Amino acid sequence: MRTDSIRARRARDRRSRGLRSPLLPQSVPAWMSRADEFDAVVIEAIAEIDAKWHDQLRELNIAVDDVPRMLPIDPSTIQWPAEVSADRAVPLARLIPASVDAEGNWTRAQVVVFRRPLELRSRDRDDLADLLREVLIEQVATYLGIDEDTVENGPG
Repeated sequence: MRTDSIRARRARDRRSRGLRSPLLPQSVPAWMSRADEFDAVVIEAIAEIDAKWHDQLRELNIAVDDVPRMLPIDPSTIQWPAEVSADRAVPLARLIPASVDAEGNWTRAQVVVFRRPLELRSRDRDDLADLLREVLIEQVATYLGIDEDTVENGPG
């Protein structure tokens, strides 16, 4: 077993030049992928809302998906339910209510934010943050059963 680890080490350190390093150091902004950057913006946006509504949002999960899997057949006649935030025929986020799964386990309510449609509708990071904040306020308002202004201003 010891010879295997020595062989593996030699294979990674050919010609005694030292081990390879990452292409980009972690201090460089390009180290984060677009998905990582998007996740960071989502965390910032929901943190502001959570600071005001923490107790009411304990049973709510926030998730990110790349693209929606619920596109309409005929975009001209689409009527989205209240739990879907959409830009005409393209969903931007969706609230999935708490329920019981096929095995009988209780699942928590979840807001799924769709990354690609939101990125395509924003010019830069600040614009994305504003759009995400709007969408999350709308989704939290639907989850709590209150209006969006109340969510934005806090519980009172």
